Amino acid sequence: MPWHLTISVCRDVDEPLSRQIQSAIKEKIRNGVLLPGVPLPSSRLLARDIGVSRSVVVEAYEQMSAEGYLEAVQGSGTRVATRPVVGVERGSGLDEPTAPAVRWDLRVGATDVTNFPLQEWLSCYQRATQSLGANDLSYPPITGIPALRTELASYLGRVRGVRVEPAHTMVTMGFAHGLGLICRTLPTVGIDRIGVENPGSGKQFHFIRSTGMRALPVPVDADGVDLDALARSGVRAVLITAAHQFPTGATMSLERRQALLRWASDVDGIIIEDDYDTEFWFDQRERPPAIQGSDPERVVYGGSLSKVLAPGLRLGWLAVPEWLFGAVERARATSDQGSDSITQLAVSEFLRAGLLDRHLRRLRPRYRSRLETVVQAVRRHLPGASIRGASAGRHVYVELPHHVDEAAVVDGALRLSVLLRGGAHFRLAESPRLTNRPALVIGYSAVRPSDINEALARVGESYARYADPRPNRNGASLTRSIGQPLRIPRSAAVP
Repeated sequence: MPWHLTISVCRDVDEPLSRQIQSAIKEKIRNGVLLPGVPLPSSRLLARDIGVSRSVVVEAYEQMSAEGYLEAVQGSGTRVATRPVVGVERGSGLDEPTAPAVRWDLRVGATDVTNFPLQEWLSCYQRATQSLGANDLSYPPITGIPALRTELASYLGRVRGVRVEPAHTMVTMGFAHGLGLICRTLPTVGIDRIGVENPGSGKQFHFIRSTGMRALPVPVDADGVDLDALARSGVRAVLITAAHQFPTGATMSLERRQALLRWASDVDGIIIEDDYDTEFWFDQRERPPAIQGSDPERVVYGGSLSKVLAPGLRLGWLAVPEWLFGAVERARATSDQGSDSITQLAVSEFLRAGLLDRHLRRLRPRYRSRLETVVQAVRRHLPGASIRGASAGRHVYVELPHHVDEAAVVDGALRLSVLLRGGAHFRLAESPRLTNRPALVIGYSAVRPSDINEALARVGESYARYADPRPNRNGASLTRSIGQPLRIPRSAAVP
């Protein structure tokens, strides 16, 4: 079939013709003009149509096939890849608003929504709509419907050791929404600065600042946030990821937890606990409970369904100290009129029926298997590297040898159609207490298991150019931040 493709090239510019062809086709794919599976003209036909040599088109097709844009089907010629490269659009919820299209996206923050328990959710949604009363379709309570607040308080107490009454549980539109409410509330009790972990989430750092609060980076070590640095900062509030620090994976030690609570009491302060991914705990150590359970009057605990179900649900929660709850409620009353009642009713039924527990039991083995694949691929393709932190969550923090050029490895991987971030991407400020050792932060939750090894093989190709020419023959040294071997148990006894 003599397929036709409308593109043009310009001989009056320095850009090679082959690259111009690639750019034109990629642009059509990104814009949805060329859909997955659409056939392209043969290299001979396209060369004739645009007036170039066939070798120029062959080079363009081969490069785009290597990057995952095109695929050659035996007997059918060249087509747009039926499994297109990932293009992250504005509003995706990842670590920046836009990103280049690639075949493998290894950034943290992506969610594999194909795991969403659609049938169970539809059943709960149907039961919720069938039992609707007149008041359920009116404006909802801004703190959340009572049924969901009750189920959340019960669930969080049972699985995370959170001590909160339903009356002091607030339903939010995700963790960021809850964090924004806290940021608007704290100035009313005399707090205008928040310490944030460094390295940490740049998105949260800038989000806090957008509310008018000052966000001050505080260094993190192998046991969690550095309390000496926290005390010197003069802040009275701190945002932490205690169980699985983002992004290093460090677990805050018991001694550090107790000292952090003493600090909060001494300065009459607040700890904001972001429990973002501990549903996925594979470490041999027992999963640490929430800090909130040790002092409910000093800790605001927050979480969401974004990582375990889908970010599109926009549903999260806060467990707020009794003395602060009224102020948070007043702050919310000036910003929105509550969350979707029907979704809240469906989530309430989902929790009541134990379906979230069942869903997580199905999900944990899948993510554990992906983590095992990542560990094996790091050992195979990144000799001399080491993995820090607990076996948990949906990403790993991989430290590279000191002499490796982190930025060059990341850039080289991108040229091989792999998008990932280096450790420097998460450093909010330079500090003498922070190690500048190069690192890679690898997210694996949204990558198909069959693709993980291939993606990290490409990263390995880039890494090989900048690593020691005499790597450790035994492969990567996989260690926790506390110096113990990283072992992933075959079963995850997490409720």
